[in-house]
Amino acid sequence: PDTSDQPAPRSASRAAHGDFGDRPREPVAIVGMGLRLPGQVDTPAAYWRLLRDGRDAVTDVPADRWRPEDFWDPDVQVPGRTVSRWGGFLSDPEHFDAAFFGISRREALRMDPQQRLVLETTQSALDDAGLARHRLAGSDTGVFAGIGHPEYAWINQGHPLLADSFTATGSFPAVAANRVSYVYDLRGPSYTVDAVCSSALLALHLASRSIERGDCAQAIVTGANLTLTPSMFIWFSKLGVMSPDGRCRSFDADASGIVFGEGVVSLVLKPLSAARADGDRVYALLRGSSASQEGRTNGLTAPSREGQEEMLRRAYRDAGIAPHEVRYVEAHGTGTLVGDPIETHALGAVLGAGRAPEDPCWIGSVKSNLGHLGMVAGLAGLAKTALALHHRELPPSLHYERENPRLDLPGQGLRVVDRLTPWPGAGPARAGVTSLSFGGTNVHVVLEEAESVPRRPDPLPAGEPYLLPLSAHTGAALREAAAGLADLARGA
Repeated sequence: PDTSDQPAPRSASRAAHGDFGDRPREPVAIVGMGLRLPGQVDTPAAYWRLLRDGRDAVTDVPADRWRPEDFWDPDVQVPGRTVSRWGGFLSDPEHFDAAFFGISRREALRMDPQQRLVLETTQSALDDAGLARHRLAGSDTGVFAGIGHPEYAWINQGHPLLADSFTATGSFPAVAANRVSYVYDLRGPSYTVDAVCSSALLALHLASRSIERGDCAQAIVTGANLTLTPSMFIWFSKLGVMSPDGRCRSFDADASGIVFGEGVVSLVLKPLSAARADGDRVYALLRGSSASQEGRTNGLTAPSREGQEEMLRRAYRDAGIAPHEVRYVEAHGTGTLVGDPIETHALGAVLGAGRAPEDPCWIGSVKSNLGHLGMVAGLAGLAKTALALHHRELPPSLHYERENPRLDLPGQGLRVVDRLTPWPGAGPARAGVTSLSFGGTNVHVVLEEAESVPRRPDPLPAGEPYLLPLSAHTGAALREAAAGLADLARGA
């Protein structure tokens, strides 16, 4: 037969795993991180302590949101009720230092709190990256945001007499990215994506691609998710996926569903060469990623093992890394009876194949600590994994006691991280992060540890005291900044 149009044969090894040869593309570095997460987490150090200590930040619904007893009922069939009264919530999401960003109090009142928190965590990420605000003005910096369910806008719709000239810009999720670009005078691409649960990780995928194409020199990636009303609790209770006891038991035999959570994460990305030239501290490197849709399944919200396998293979082809070189995957891990088995079998088929029993691919899910953070869930998982690479430790996935027998983890070449574990294996530390959407849009990102970057020389003599000037728009903000730096110095 004529085989002239057939691809050239590959070796048996490459045919089994795909072509994962070296790629000439430059990695993208994560050089800054800003966070607001449940459990009073507002710095990377605080996040790492929560993860390392194995803390569960899920609580009862706070009294400033809604009265749980008005909407909670264990009987899922009761109209207008939810089976859950627990979640991972942020404290004081309404507080905002508007003056710092040059925003009037009147405008701030009409801004979705997600927009406010995106600004604050972006500033924290820029501070963490050592990027001065005035040096960003006019720069080719892109802003990519993953945000959805604008509950603040829904609330405003019920009060049309209160609408003013700031209601429109304060309500649209798309303006969150644009507002960051406006405040800092950034000239790169600026947009918000909504793919439900995978939104923020999709934003990171798009930001990385934009840097690679030269659309921007560096990027801010952010995501936010707040739960201001019980609507989402009620909707997903009717969908039959909410945990009735407030615990996310990813991969466990007693897994009973998801727990909702809130959070905001902002990251600063640069090409690795730029990070090295600037002497930046690098948390981790983005080596590759993929985004795909599962297509037609057994239902709109039903996952597909075949679709997830193809997404994973694409990500590792894009990264130029063989899946068996990856030691850990931060899984979506919702703790649902349908989702966990399909996800772990897809991971086993791609990353667990051919592994020796003593060399499994470890898996975990930060949802067991924080709950499912909706739009920003994938970015919270990526921040966790970047910190794990940076510290070369795997923090425990909580509430895992007995393996769900439908998973067959040993047979899949997988193992759950159920305790604090040194980073396994020798060679470069590599990991994957998955974010799956109940609408079928899935993303997987491949990370690698960063080699130590030479820091900028310190012009000040070691051990000698020196003056550190601080400034703020208000006295209270100045005191808070001083307290934050004092905490940083004590932990240095």
